[in-house]
Amino acid sequence: MNKTIRRASVFALLLVLALLVRATWVQFYEGQALADDKDNRRTAIATYSAPLGNIIVGGRSVTGSAPTKGSDLKYKRTYTDGELYAAVTGYASQAYAPTQLEGIYADLLNGTDNRLKSVMDTITNQRADPGNVVTTIDPDVQKAAYDALGDKKGGAVAIDPKTGKILAVVSTPSYDPSSLTDANTAGAAWKKLTSDPEKPLVNRALRQPLPPGSTFKLVVAAAALEDGLYQSVDDRTDSPDPYTLPGTSRDLSNENPNAPCTNATIRTALEYSCNNVFAKMAVQLGQDKVKAMAEKFGFNDDQLDVPVRAYTSVYPSDMYPSQTALTGIGQFDVTATPLQMAMVSAAIANGGKLVSPHMVSQITNSGGDVLQDYDDEAGSKEIVSSSTAEQLQSAMRTVVEKGTGTNAQVPGATVGGKTGTAQHGENNSQVPYAWFTSYGKSDSSGKEVAVAVVVEQSNAARSEVSGNGLAAPVAKAMMEAALKD
Repeated sequence: MNKTIRRASVFALLLVLALLVRATWVQFYEGQALADDKDNRRTAIATYSAPLGNIIVGGRSVTGSAPTKGSDLKYKRTYTDGELYAAVTGYASQAYAPTQLEGIYADLLNGTDNRLKSVMDTITNQRADPGNVVTTIDPDVQKAAYDALGDKKGGAVAIDPKTGKILAVVSTPSYDPSSLTDANTAGAAWKKLTSDPEKPLVNRALRQPLPPGSTFKLVVAAAALEDGLYQSVDDRTDSPDPYTLPGTSRDLSNENPNAPCTNATIRTALEYSCNNVFAKMAVQLGQDKVKAMAEKFGFNDDQLDVPVRAYTSVYPSDMYPSQTALTGIGQFDVTATPLQMAMVSAAIANGGKLVSPHMVSQITNSGGDVLQDYDDEAGSKEIVSSSTAEQLQSAMRTVVEKGTGTNAQVPGATVGGKTGTAQHGENNSQVPYAWFTSYGKSDSSGKEVAVAVVVEQSNAARSEVSGNGLAAPVAKAMMEAALKD
């Protein structure tokens, strides 16, 4: 063999080896990334080649699959009562990435989760039959919240304090996930939904933190009792009325100028929602102690998964004393989701212990065998002592029995709550947010529930916006549904 042929042969061999190395690299190292690429049509074809598994509410599937016509995607997702459950299910779309439970459990629902595979599936590398997601949602509580919110813009969450099961997750205005499932029609629906100024795709129950207003006074009261600043909710506080914000000449007013807020007890201050008491209390405690208590309840947790990742509720740092005072009434830079405020009431109702909130009970294979049981895995942690929890329960009952939260009274149940009306816009120039958080215990069955509701916007006149007027009736409807025998 002459020298030229030998060199050409070696060069050709090197090219073949390079191709083999590249093919091996693509297959074993880049294969998954290519498979997951949103522009890879084969992934969508495989996902929708057969019916998906289902999301279960109250023993009934609220999702399904339907055959398509004239498409290489053989099936598309369908929804029963789509608008009612949109904040729970999210959507599975042929055109867009799945969201909420549809996104978190996409592998389970399309059969690619390895836990679904039988020995034969593994040998043949066949896709397994899809699994199902069994939620903790109570359909009656969900519907009660959705109907009570009606045409208002807002969010609501209900939790079983003893188990951590989330019984309702509602966001209004809602949307029909079915409008996004078909690739041929999803584009127009997406454009309409994303351009809607009411933002129906936003999950206001889990992912819309807003100033919690006076509902945050429960956190400040818990900090004061735990710290020993006051021994009882019936001890008189050191609270001048009006209270001048530290370092300023600004007097902090109360909604009711005739309320007995001067040196009021914590019970009276919650009953009348006295701003002067809790602003002064926050300053007395100091921002670090208030922040520590807020964080025990779940504020500043950027990894709160239920299993949907909830948006972080915030208690700020590095404030002036005047700003700390405003945080005492749930203003300045304090924000919270309805989930977070429901967690506050749930911990208080459960003797000071917060059980991990979750809205999925189990995931199963197609035959109903349990792959993972989240109810058994739900842990708990002590937020406040049982003594503090009992005192706060008592004070919250006073709010509902004769204070600012009378619209939340439920016949046959013991109810405690706290209203909130949070300022909105510069110098409170926009319509305030109406809040209500509460717990309810059935006098006959012993059932319990904790609830939080925010009404972001309604048709009510500005003067009529209040936690008791707008949010408490929603909470009442949810508690009635949860506590019925």
